[in-house]
Amino acid sequence: MSGTAFPRPRVGRPRAAGPSSSELSAREQLLAAAAALFTRNGYAATTTRAVAELAGLRQASMYHYFAHKEDLLATLLEGTVAPSLAFGRRLLADPGLDPAAALWLLARYDAELLFGGLYNLGALYQLPEVRGERFTDFRRTRAELRGVYGELLGRLAPAPDPASDLELRTDLLLGLVEGGVAAAREDPARTGAEVAPAVADAALRLAGCGAGRIALARTADLAGASR
Repeated sequence: MSGTAFPRPRVGRPRAAGPSSSELSAREQLLAAAAALFTRNGYAATTTRAVAELAGLRQASMYHYFAHKEDLLATLLEGTVAPSLAFGRRLLADPGLDPAAALWLLARYDAELLFGGLYNLGALYQLPEVRGERFTDFRRTRAELRGVYGELLGRLAPAPDPASDLELRTDLLLGLVEGGVAAAREDPARTGAEVAPAVADAALRLAGCGAGRIALARTADLAGASR
């Protein structure tokens, strides 16, 4: 097992509590307010004035940080994929790490990041606005994260597997992680410590790993490889 140390995702505060103005910078207050309004009222129905008011700022002050409503959404969405991509690249670069363990660690990290935020930002991925030019960076980063999942799946897959099958299973795997977290958030009693490992286990089952290999992959965490 590799001795490389990997960081935990920085998860949010408990979802029952909102952000405190004493804990957040003005920029962070605006992002927290935007996340609350976008997920509660919908992106189209949310105005920049409403975001500024909820953050306790003047609308004019908001424009110092974000010139457009799109900038708020793009920043929020990029924050849900960029940390996982960086973590996944570190996993890929570690030659001593078993592919099953790497996939388990990435799926758990990704699930923990998505679950740990105050709001279900993954639900905003399918907004029609996200197809616009302002969201090119988000779409590219998410596609690169998908590529990391695909690379890890490919390392686990038998050689005869056709590329088309790998592409499909990669899409299913990304859907499992993102959709699994969204479903788990419906129960406020669930915790990230419960959900993230369960999502990671399911990811390995989709990859064709049996119970023994899943149990072995979990030892990467027990050995402290993800800390």
